[in-house]
Amino acid sequence: MKKEEEYNEAMPFAYGKIAENKDFAGREKDIEHLTANFKGHVNTTIISPRRWGKTSLVQHVLTMLSKDKKYYTAKVDIFNCRTEEQFFTSYVNAIMKATATKFDAFTQAVKQYLGSFSPKFSISDDGQKVDFSVSLDFHDKNYSIDDILDLPQRIATDKKKNFIVCIDEFQTVNEYDDPIGFQRKLRAHWQLHNSVSYCLFGSKRHMLMDIFGNYEMPFYRFGDIMFLEKIPEDVMSKFVVKRFKDTGKTISPKLAAELVRMVDLHPYYIQQLAQQSWLRTADVCSEEIVKSACNSIVAQLSLLFSNLMDSLTPKQINFLYAIVDGVDNFSSTEVLKKYSLGTSANIKNLRNALVSRDIVDLMPGKKMEIQDPMFVLWLKGLKRPI
Repeated sequence: MKKEEEYNEAMPFAYGKIAENKDFAGREKDIEHLTANFKGHVNTTIISPRRWGKTSLVQHVLTMLSKDKKYYTAKVDIFNCRTEEQFFTSYVNAIMKATATKFDAFTQAVKQYLGSFSPKFSISDDGQKVDFSVSLDFHDKNYSIDDILDLPQRIATDKKKNFIVCIDEFQTVNEYDDPIGFQRKLRAHWQLHNSVSYCLFGSKRHMLMDIFGNYEMPFYRFGDIMFLEKIPEDVMSKFVVKRFKDTGKTISPKLAAELVRMVDLHPYYIQQLAQQSWLRTADVCSEEIVKSACNSIVAQLSLLFSNLMDSLTPKQINFLYAIVDGVDNFSSTEVLKKYSLGTSANIKNLRNALVSRDIVDLMPGKKMEIQDPMFVLWLKGLKRPI
């Protein structure tokens, strides 16, 4: 009982946050691949649908390598960076904090490498953690952006170390005033750095595919592209069984596998469904418990799914129904008529519209599928007009 009470404070499954330590499962080959790239100074782009664990994978590898004194590791989240200046500010702070973890050393390092920017320092204390940062004066024309873009390489050279720089939500750069010019600027510098490994990833798969897969874009063939696959069923089911066991509860391997399949091996939803099933379990988890937990999650998300449907055209909705029904040949006369999709020429437009919104996923050589497995379950439960 004591063991279970301890886990009431820290639940055995993690979702909606970075999965670390015991919460992290699988991805052994991806860990090996990414680690080798970082150590070999190979720039890397990670592409997968949303909430497949890209950030957790990167953080896991960075945590391992940060223990090696040969490396500086920095992770920059630019989700809220809507201008080049905001990007550079976040970038600088991440780089400098990776180099100097104490405020005095931080201010000294900033003055050494970025003194021409007239830096201003700030420090905050929320009672639990002291944080510090620097802001730069971009209105002063006595500086050069080159100094910022070459910052990790300069530090790596001076300190005789290697730098690993990871940038999350990289697709955000497409929203800047001159996105192509900005990307050209980044690549022109980064491709010359021989002591720095860059890892670029984000949550908008189709936008990242355009940035890194379109030969007309500046970042085309910038480095190795990793396409994350789903974690194998047996790995995730064993993980679920173990986490139940660690807390004094039980779920059978067969039921754990069924739980994993229920959400189509989606890492985020596996953790969420397992968590909700665990909370409903006193001693031994049952099939009824798992189904009840799954129905509860779908119900919680129903308003979001309804709002999403309201933003789609009737033909786009019917296209989703066809995917749910396992249709392969969308251009056949029978399918076009059954789902009221219009002409065969319209199929490409419907597909592209849904892919561009990251509702549908289409990978080369694979069957088209809806990204969110809970959305699929919700769609299956709807009364259709067709």
